[in-house]
Amino acid sequence: MRVLVRKDESRQTTKGGIVLPDDAEIPTITGRVVEISAQVGNDDDFPINKYDKILFHPKNAIPVDFEPDNLLYVVPVDDVVAVFRRAPSPDSGIESTSELDERDEEE
Repeated sequence: MRVLVRKDESRQTTKGGIVLPDDAEIPTITGRVVEISAQVGNDDDFPINKYDKILFHPKNAIPVDFEPDNLLYVVPVDDVVAVFRRAPSPDSGIESTSELDERDEEE
């Protein structure tokens, strides 16, 4: 069972202002789920949905060469370490996770 993930851009500086060297080894990567397999979608044991932001271990991730930036990866569900989800507040007017994704891109 796998998911297709668009990897987040690598940061050279943390939010706290620490500059990371180019050869810094980061054992996990964050990204946004682009698509899920039918098996994952139908299995209640894996609470992963399309547009979720996830933390995954890159060891078994398979890069997909559809785009020149090579940010797409096929990731086994077992390598997903965490799922980050924001519940929309009732007064925000946001109804779907795709709107949250668009809002993240604007920030």
